[in-house]
Amino acid sequence: MVVFSGDLDKAIAAFIIANGAVSMGHKVTMFFTFWGLNMLRKQHPPKVKKNIVEKMFGFMMPRSAERLTLSKMGMGGLGTVMIKGIMKKKNMNSLPEMIQSALYNGVQIQTCQMTMDLMGIRKEKLLDEIETVGVATFIHSSDESNATIFI
Repeated sequence: MVVFSGDLDKAIAAFIIANGAVSMGHKVTMFFTFWGLNMLRKQHPPKVKKNIVEKMFGFMMPRSAERLTLSKMGMGGLGTVMIKGIMKKKNMNSLPEMIQSALYNGVQIQTCQMTMDLMGIRKEKLLDEIETVGVATFIHSSDESNATIFI
């Protein structure tokens, strides 16, 4: 699965699919690139030295799964609060919990090294359990799969 989007609703869908597939015995690899990387950022990352462009990217992007917003009907943040409230009321896991569940259940989570370099995202700023790879590694995984999903 390629996770390109950093929108909360799309991230939730990606992890529902991943957790569902792995629970059915399928091998699941998720490759995060561009805005999708934001959900893998640590909420309280260590300080690292960055140039001005990297600092600007870091400032403009959400820092962690907790801070993603909806792609539609955001209503200035109200939509995000509402969907999180509905998820809690329906006893659904939060996005950070879905991510941890996926990792625990064996979903392989990979990040795109080239995108990280482009956007100034350092490995130290991302969750510890993920692997940073080149696109060739992802392509190899997708070549061996029955399906590739782009979110």
